[in-house]
Amino acid sequence: MKAFWLDNNETISGKALRNHGVEYHSLDVHNYQKDLDRIKEENHYVSQDIVELTPVTPNLEGILAKFDKEHLHTDDEVRFVLSGEGIFDIRTNDDRWMRVHVSEGDYLSVPAHRHHRFFVTETKNIRCVRLFKDNTGWTPIYRESSAIAST
Repeated sequence: MKAFWLDNNETISGKALRNHGVEYHSLDVHNYQKDLDRIKEENHYVSQDIVELTPVTPNLEGILAKFDKEHLHTDDEVRFVLSGEGIFDIRTNDDRWMRVHVSEGDYLSVPAHRHHRFFVTETKNIRCVRLFKDNTGWTPIYRESSAIAST
């Protein structure tokens, strides 16, 4: 994991991420289920699946277009990277952008109701385990939509 502030490129530690509500862990990709089961129990996640994006994924550009705009979910966005890499830009409560580059072995949890966006890297290749508290809470709510809804 590499994390830094977008406004000044200063490095962000795992502890600093946690201070902003973002959980990060490094897990063994060959023996991760026991750790994920513990995380699921501690955080009340009820389901798990695997998602994979590659250059040959049908409608890849359309799929990516859903997540590269600032949005939030009513459930945590939890990813454990099995292979490949991706980039999460996450807003802090005081509206600063953090950029978190994840790769194999990285576990990241963006808290519910936190604005963020996601990009694949140039390789366009990422395979992740996802954890959910409620599958219906994972629909993206774009920042413009959530601002309109609150007025």
